[in-house]
Amino acid sequence: MIGWCAIVGHGAAPAFAQPLDTGTAPIPPGPPGISLPSLPDIQRWIDEVIPAPVLTPAQADSPLVDAAALTPGLAALRAAAMPAAIGDSFVDDWPDGLDAVDPGGIVSVRDVTATAAPTLIVPVRQVLQLKYRTNDSHDDPSYGIASLILPVGYWTGAGERPVVVNNLPIDALGRDCNPSYTLAHGFSRASNFTGYILPTTQLALLRGYAVLITDHEGPRMAYAEPIVAGHAVLDAVRAVRNQLPDELGDSKFGMIGYSGGAIATNGAVKLMSEYAPELSDVVVGAALGGVPADFSLLAHSMNANLASGVFLGAVFGIGRERPEILARMNHLAQWAAVSVLNSQCSEVFSIPGVLQLPIDIAANIPDPLNSDLAHEIYGITRMDGKKSPVPLFIYNGEQEFWVPAVGAKNLYEEQCSLGVPAVYRSVFGEHFIAAATGFPESLTWLDQRLQGIPAPNEC
Repeated sequence: MIGWCAIVGHGAAPAFAQPLDTGTAPIPPGPPGISLPSLPDIQRWIDEVIPAPVLTPAQADSPLVDAAALTPGLAALRAAAMPAAIGDSFVDDWPDGLDAVDPGGIVSVRDVTATAAPTLIVPVRQVLQLKYRTNDSHDDPSYGIASLILPVGYWTGAGERPVVVNNLPIDALGRDCNPSYTLAHGFSRASNFTGYILPTTQLALLRGYAVLITDHEGPRMAYAEPIVAGHAVLDAVRAVRNQLPDELGDSKFGMIGYSGGAIATNGAVKLMSEYAPELSDVVVGAALGGVPADFSLLAHSMNANLASGVFLGAVFGIGRERPEILARMNHLAQWAAVSVLNSQCSEVFSIPGVLQLPIDIAANIPDPLNSDLAHEIYGITRMDGKKSPVPLFIYNGEQEFWVPAVGAKNLYEEQCSLGVPAVYRSVFGEHFIAAATGFPESLTWLDQRLQGIPAPNEC
């Protein structure tokens, strides 16, 4: 406990005279007598021993925070929990006048070919980064960043050049962990090498396809929030069609993602019919593996073990979009949320997992993972009953223990019951091995969809 406090306390927001009330009630006193401490006892002890972080009041006009809708204390906590700026105005600056721009409308474009080409290994003609309007999880205006990679040579296949939407597992709370940062600035300590282990981008470019890589966590870096991610992916497709109407305006798009990238892919296909219905005839299919489709399962499989740091990071990420989660954090979790951990990649914020502490001790309510708030979040992020308008290829490791296969199987069965042409593959391995064992068939399936071959249906 002491070691974790030392880690998360470092680098907290500047202190001011008085702590700000986040608008939550204290945990009620426990029963008298001596006994083993209950969870409320531990939570109460934490708040007695660890003072609340003293935070700068939130700016009233900050689009990241929406301070007017929150208590001053909760607004200050939400502001302090946001990712740090990375010194790249293209990424950091919130555009003016987003209300007047349609979702998918281009805000700004930059050419990053000079820095991106060496990182991609295979030859490329051009790499453009698009900044565009999208919507956050509450359908308020926000912005997204996506990188469009164009291969060398002319497309000689049927129709216009297809586009592979490669939703990488960003799994991060910091903006420099996004794939666009490496493409614009070169390799750094925050570079995501998952895209080389599963070389979707390189294989697609060699096939003659264009590749679209999304920063699908949005400007708040809402790690694991599928609605933000789904909107960002769909609006990135719209942005490409807006930016290059002559070259890619009639192209077919296919989506693929694993793990955190599957969260984005799942969000995109489930939200497509209501959010971007015109893309139902543009996207030919989506392949997703290692699917964290149901966070109520992860609340058990990733809690109080080595994955608990990653799970806590996901709670922080979703809490950036849903401050009611931040309001249920005790002082310890508040320090973590405003510390240097809030702008790190997963290899850093996952470190507290070595202590294998249950996330329950970070809350200020009893049984937080089975609370009314938790079940509300589980339902929202599961997106129950939303039908994909495009065919699906779903796979999961049969030996998975952190992202159980039952979640992917339930998603497959749900989509089959809704009439979606779908394929499910149970592949060998836990989360990391299954990424490799399921990858070849998923990519072949997507390639066939982009070639115009009808999707098989194994429902």
